[in-house]
Amino acid sequence: MKKIRVLLADDHPIVMTGFAMSLEGQGLEVVAQARTPAEALAQFQQLKPDVAVLDIRFGEQLTGLDVARQILAHTPSAAIVFLSQFDQDSLIKETYRLGGRAFMTKDCDPADLAAAVRRAHEGELYFLPHIAERLANLSVRGDASPQSQLDERALEIFTLMAEGLTNAEIAEKLDVSTKTISNISQAVKEKLGVHRPAYITRLAVKHGLIEP
Repeated sequence: MKKIRVLLADDHPIVMTGFAMSLEGQGLEVVAQARTPAEALAQFQQLKPDVAVLDIRFGEQLTGLDVARQILAHTPSAAIVFLSQFDQDSLIKETYRLGGRAFMTKDCDPADLAAAVRRAHEGELYFLPHIAERLANLSVRGDASPQSQLDERALEIFTLMAEGLTNAEIAEKLDVSTKTISNISQAVKEKLGVHRPAYITRLAVKHGLIEP
């Protein structure tokens, strides 16, 4: 039987090597290991793997989500499995919305990752029970994440606020007036129901906008 050909993308070589060994030990073939988003895109286009396993957070400019968007824009049928150190609700929902066929945390059992790759190759979804339950709960109760409530500019400002920048610093970074930032930041706080800096940071971490 022809082995399933897998592209791995992660910016931590030791972690990626470990996953490669695990997958090959499960009878899969790892055809490439990409360390940057650009490498992942180039290798996917050149090698046309059966399944791409993408770390969500790798690269300073682009993320695994960005890579997936570009891959799926050119190859809508691409089978993508997402890997993440974190399992925030917003990340899980976004990978599903994008068209990912599985979401796995990096502490998963190698056999589960191999199962996810095989199911993705067959055109099926694969979510571990606790991930599937959270997806179902999100569908029932709705999405209260900042990503769903704010437009692109407001979300950018919220993220900078969560990183601890002042209104003046944000204004300088975005090249707009301090008054404009002050007005938007106040509107953001009201809409999300958070006012203290610590709560803003906590909310951003919870929904995967900044690193904890």
